Amino acid sequence: MGFFSKLFKKEEKKPEVRKRNLLSVEIGDIIEYDLTDYEVIGKITYRQNRYEWYSYQLLGEAKTIWLSAEMDDALEIGIYETIQLPEANNFPDKLVYQDKQFSLDEKGEANIIGEGRSKSLTGQRIRYAEYYDEEEETFISLEAWDSDVEASIGYSIEEYEIKIIAGSH
Repeated sequence: MGFFSKLFKKEEKKPEVRKRNLLSVEIGDIIEYDLTDYEVIGKITYRQNRYEWYSYQLLGEAKTIWLSAEMDDALEIGIYETIQLPEANNFPDKLVYQDKQFSLDEKGEANIIGEGRSKSLTGQRIRYAEYYDEEEETFISLEAWDSDVEASIGYSIEEYEIKIIAGSH
């Protein structure tokens, strides 16, 4: 390259891509989990006073799942799938799903910020409840959105089981 080409060369500005972690995943990122790639199409931030946790809606070829992440004493991560649980409307102390009993662990209310497909949820305040089975290996999450109660079943995973590929945003 000659002197004038270097002098008048236009600087190419590449978009800066921040390294992601499970608390900073963004819409358009790709999540690799269990030998499957999922696109992050929705993100919900839950806020209860100063405490925050996240749910990411992941679209795969065969199904949609939810990835939850929160920093408590340590990073807690879970994979959830939506289930039908009609008796969940009252947030009882005990639930039964597929002949397995679940006990109430915690419940409360949270303010919502939605992104991507979850954008329309921003500003809502929901009631939620978390349940554990006897072995504390399987969880049921309930969320009351206006008059609808959504139920999901899930389990904990380890951080090394997830790989995040930053999207173009």
